[in-house]
Amino acid sequence: MILEHVAIWTYQLEELKLFYETYFEGVAGDKYTNSGNGFSSYFLNFSGGSRLELMQMPGIPAHKNDIRAQFTGLIHMAFETGSKDEVNELTERLRGDGYTVVGEPRTTGDGYYESVILDPDENRLEIVYQPA
Repeated sequence: MILEHVAIWTYQLEELKLFYETYFEGVAGDKYTNSGNGFSSYFLNFSGGSRLELMQMPGIPAHKNDIRAQFTGLIHMAFETGSKDEVNELTERLRGDGYTVVGEPRTTGDGYYESVILDPDENRLEIVYQPA
């Protein structure tokens, strides 16, 4: 089986779409809007076939999670690069553009080289490289 897509609710649909296009090479399809309930969404396609759905609709409550703590449920998404240097470069680019780095680049116990940043909605994203 293949994980087809992951979805994120947001209050800033256009900003989040631009973020994933700019930093993670997502390619957005056309915006879908349901004028009856105010729902809008974009699907972003990534190399390798994965997709991310960004959704916005009035009345969706804010999350109550502590962004720096772990909790049950979906905790992060990971984007793979081609090298340690790419992890470092993208991490520094995001930091320089004002995004929060909550995990500095490091090699994990299971062999990944990764950093952790927060997207504009404070979702945790890992930038990873896994040597062959």
